[in-house]
Amino acid sequence: MNIYAEFHARIAALLERLGAEARLPTSLDLARFVVEPPRDPSLGDLACNAAMVFAKEVKAFYPNPRQLAAELAFSLGEMEDVEQAEVAGPGFLNIRLKPAVYGDILRAILREGENFGRGASGRVAAKKVNVEYVSANPTGPMHVGHGRGAVFGDALASLMEFSGSEVTREYYINDAGAQVDVLARSAYLRYLEALGEVVTVPEGLYPGDYLKPVGAALAAKYGDSLRGKPEGEWLPPVRAFAIDAMMEMIRDDLAALNITHESFFSERSLHDSSNGPSEVEAALEDLRAKGLIYEGRLPPPKGQLPDDWEDREQILFRSTAFGDDVDRPLKKSDGSFTYFASDIAYHRKKIAGGYDVLVDVWGADHGGYVKRMSAAVEALSGGKVALDVKLCQLVKLMRDGEPVKMSKRSGDFVTLREVVDEVGVDAVRFIMLYRKNDAPLEFDLAKVIEQSKDNPVFYVQYAHARAHSVLRQALAAFAELDLAPARLAETELALLADENEWALIKLLAQYPRVIESAATAHEPHRLAFYLHDVASFFHSHWNRGKDQPQLRFVNQDRRDLTCARLALVTGLMKVLASGLSVLGVKAPEEMR
Repeated sequence: MNIYAEFHARIAALLERLGAEARLPTSLDLARFVVEPPRDPSLGDLACNAAMVFAKEVKAFYPNPRQLAAELAFSLGEMEDVEQAEVAGPGFLNIRLKPAVYGDILRAILREGENFGRGASGRVAAKKVNVEYVSANPTGPMHVGHGRGAVFGDALASLMEFSGSEVTREYYINDAGAQVDVLARSAYLRYLEALGEVVTVPEGLYPGDYLKPVGAALAAKYGDSLRGKPEGEWLPPVRAFAIDAMMEMIRDDLAALNITHESFFSERSLHDSSNGPSEVEAALEDLRAKGLIYEGRLPPPKGQLPDDWEDREQILFRSTAFGDDVDRPLKKSDGSFTYFASDIAYHRKKIAGGYDVLVDVWGADHGGYVKRMSAAVEALSGGKVALDVKLCQLVKLMRDGEPVKMSKRSGDFVTLREVVDEVGVDAVRFIMLYRKNDAPLEFDLAKVIEQSKDNPVFYVQYAHARAHSVLRQALAAFAELDLAPARLAETELALLADENEWALIKLLAQYPRVIESAATAHEPHRLAFYLHDVASFFHSHWNRGKDQPQLRFVNQDRRDLTCARLALVTGLMKVLASGLSVLGVKAPEEMR
């Protein structure tokens, strides 16, 4: 039951009726206006900006936006569940609902439980979505920065699923570049070490201890048959073996965060031409047929020229036709394809998969790559498929305010697995989501496990556990109580007399709207913020009961009032559990 979507539909119907009566244009885009909570709760329960949004388009009919707002307010005011609808400022609508509406919403929460808010609202059509995230190079263990993108992508996929979309979680394996050859050479050294040789890892190779088991496994498989052979003979099998070992380690690291992907896509497969033209060649031919590939020269970059700059004739994609700053090269001087060419082919495969929306989760250092990729997707799909690139900023790992030192296992960074093992899955996931993805994040290993209100994951989980403790207290006072949510939904909610109790119900009523807006904007942090707001309100109301016994949830002299308050507590518990589940965080019943 999404009260905001419900009233959006009602106001849209009123506008459509005015259009049918030739009192408004019939061409209004009714998805443009919003119904939302007012910034000041004293103004009402719902606020709508329709008259302001359409002011220019309807000026011939309503010269002043307040006139259209007054027309809508009059019609809304006649509805049975509306207590008052009035015009504010230059043409905003403020709507106050009758208390029974929120009683019905609380009953809906109790009936639907953790499914409250699930599914498309009717305003947002369900989509087929591909979310590609993590996609770390398969050259070693994942670090904390990878973890942020992993958690963000996984939570976003869950959020979009919950809102009604069909979502595929995908990992793009970068197994075709020079870095996997470096991996193979590093693993080969560890192979020789496993055979008893003394080795020194030179600069430019991967020094971490994580490759020692790979070297030992290579020795167990091949014996000394690879020793002494030319690199051209041992590199392909060692590379394939090392990539598989790294991907197994990465999958294991992700599993520790409760993250799984339905699809793992190999970049190397895009270059396979054993059965005809490769996927890269086919993608470029597709663009060539559209007149979007040509041979030309690029102007030199502004400022100091990079060392690898070459003024040469080359194959270019006409990305400036789609808003990019410069056309982009597709082949290197040695004749091999650029990374961008591979990415074009990869996204062409996703478009062919029938997806409506593509979401790519990248590190912040790839920000300069966004325009060209957006241009390619628009060109390949004819503008029919949307690409949203979400950039995740860096994570600064701290302990009590001091930077954390590097890890021996990785060689040059603290691994994600080390962090998860120290502070737990819930702390990693919630804290990673408690900042907008493009904002820098300081992750303090000491603070994220503190049991205090300053630790947001503890604060939210504790609210859920505290709600369960209320139910246990109620059973101690009234042993015969039936605490089944469906039974609590039958209680007399009008007994709730404190304004904070109804304010809390109104906050719970926002949950479907939060789900919808967070899923539409691809911003799971909105849900984390909302859950913290709910927890904060609940804790505050609990504390009021310390000084005012009449506000306590369990009143041993009033079984009926206790049941009404238990309905509220149970509704809160269901919303917190649902939201935490979407974020991939546990909702504990007890915390010690």
